[in-house]
Amino acid sequence: RALRRRLPRRPSGPPGVTPAPTRHPLQPPYPHPYRFVLNQPHKCRERAPFLVLLVATEPTDIAGRHAIRQTWGNESAVPGVSILRLFLLGTQPVFSAALRAALEEENHLHRDLLQQDFWDTYHNLTLKTLMGMEWVTRHCPGAAYVLKADRDVFLNLPYLVRRFLLPPKKNFITGYVYRNTGPLRRKAYKWYVPRQVYPAATYPPYCGGAAYVLSGDLAGKIYRVAQTLPVINMEDAFVGICLRALGVGVTDSPWGVFNMYHVEYERCRFSRLVMVHHFQPHELLRIWPHFTAPNATCQDELRPRR
Repeated sequence: RALRRRLPRRPSGPPGVTPAPTRHPLQPPYPHPYRFVLNQPHKCRERAPFLVLLVATEPTDIAGRHAIRQTWGNESAVPGVSILRLFLLGTQPVFSAALRAALEEENHLHRDLLQQDFWDTYHNLTLKTLMGMEWVTRHCPGAAYVLKADRDVFLNLPYLVRRFLLPPKKNFITGYVYRNTGPLRRKAYKWYVPRQVYPAATYPPYCGGAAYVLSGDLAGKIYRVAQTLPVINMEDAFVGICLRALGVGVTDSPWGVFNMYHVEYERCRFSRLVMVHHFQPHELLRIWPHFTAPNATCQDELRPRR
């Protein structure tokens, strides 16, 4: 018996079978039974919205969420169109008790926070998006569209809805489309993806993660196919991988309508844009009263196409 305790343990599994490779630290664990810490399961029970806004934010960014609620994230932003706004959060270990209390108070006031128990890090943004897709699939499958956005954008929802989303479509996704791009292999890059995580040289076409819009039916299909694919740490590229697995292509938007770079505010120009990236919440609060003023010009750009 003593001799048996000193013998080394043999690897588990059948003889001749190579153990599964160890998951790379940059590869988010998925599928995984993440638990909703904050949830809004009843939001769509009475009526399915036309558009669900899924906004990725950090748990501590209370001021940023407040600014978005007052500007483009206002659920009354498009008269006559039902919009539902939800913020996507992970968890943070720093000041967890105090932060938890603040988030519960914020959620009590606004009922618009979704949070699961994965770490809120840049490389887990894929998990945030999949959390949003899971929520739509389980609790709001009748939504016509889903828009995923980052917190540092300007969005013009009236222009988006009336110019690009009517009449409602199926198997549809559009935004700033990237084609023939590949993973960055140098560790110094923020967007570093090792071959162990994604071995191919190029990504399938995908929409830049700052903001993209997809039909509600496609949200459920992306969530379901994601359960069968190796997840990567680049959220927007992973959505493109899901689209390829589904046999669904991306729809190009007119050049410049989704801007992945910062543009100085000018009302007439912004009235013809859907998204401007690198637009901070404090900038939104500054320009929004002018952009939405009743006497604003360029309103003809909001009329639907014939």
